[in-house]
Amino acid sequence: MKAVIPVAGIGSRLRPHTHTQPKSLVPVAGNTILGHIIDRLVGAGVKEFVFIIGYLGEKIESYVRRQYPELKATFVVQEPREGIGHALWLAREKFRYDQDGILILLGDTIVDIDLPKMLQTPGTILAVKEVKTPSIFGLVETTAGGHVTKVVEKPKIPKSNFAMVGLYKIAHPDRLAIALERIIAEDIRTHDEFQLTDALMLMIREGEEMVTSPVDNWFDCGRKETLLEANARLLGRPEFLERREYPEFPDTIIVPPVSIGRDCRISNSIIGPNVAIGDRTIVKNTIISDSIIGSYSELLQAVLHDCIVGSDASFRGMNHSLNIGDNTEIDYS
Repeated sequence: MKAVIPVAGIGSRLRPHTHTQPKSLVPVAGNTILGHIIDRLVGAGVKEFVFIIGYLGEKIESYVRRQYPELKATFVVQEPREGIGHALWLAREKFRYDQDGILILLGDTIVDIDLPKMLQTPGTILAVKEVKTPSIFGLVETTAGGHVTKVVEKPKIPKSNFAMVGLYKIAHPDRLAIALERIIAEDIRTHDEFQLTDALMLMIREGEEMVTSPVDNWFDCGRKETLLEANARLLGRPEFLERREYPEFPDTIIVPPVSIGRDCRISNSIIGPNVAIGDRTIVKNTIISDSIIGSYSELLQAVLHDCIVGSDASFRGMNHSLNIGDNTEIDYS
């Protein structure tokens, strides 16, 4: 089965990191967001990919060809960027005639689901997760038997609390292509963009049967808070902890779970928990927890928590030599 991955977005909620890096290449738990997605799909047997690129798309293409040379990868450029529905419409000829169906997975989404089982299950399947704030998501309404009756994008008055998590198995790509062509031809937009949700709704009205499949975990990595949460959850998995070995760093304490890249120089520091550090980064006299640190960065005399530091960044904290008398209070906060 072919995987179609839209990765054209600017990622404005992750600025300033996305000024110089596509959102899907932001690091998380010793890999990139896109790397986690590709690894899971390849592990499920997917070998053919269509990437829909746009903003800094040349970096995504270079990354895929360098890190995954064995993939059969096709790249489609989305310009201008007018929503996920528009992105898929541009790529429709790359999947329209796939008789085995296609898998669509958004490029900023990491989900925990039994992918092989989902791929082997017949029919069109929408992956969902129950959420507390349904009005900010695309939602699914179903019958008591689990068949989808309606999908709607960010409704003002939600009638369901099951959100689509950005993973779709489409059994009839030709019908999706026709629906995408219709929303473009008739200028059917929601929130000023062409939505995949509207194309799916057209398919339902034409008789396409769809069911839902709940996911165990869903990490929407488009914001700082959710990216750090994903980093912590992924680092804390048993399979990650079992294979992780740390080199010896002088006068340094490692508090797992932690991911440390190649050729890092760390001394007189406390690292962890829930910290991912990129390659060739220098850390001295520093305490870091619940953070993501990019490659080739330098951190000196710092106390960092809940931070995302990009690559080639430098931060030096304060270092004091004090002679403090009785009844004295000093507050640097």
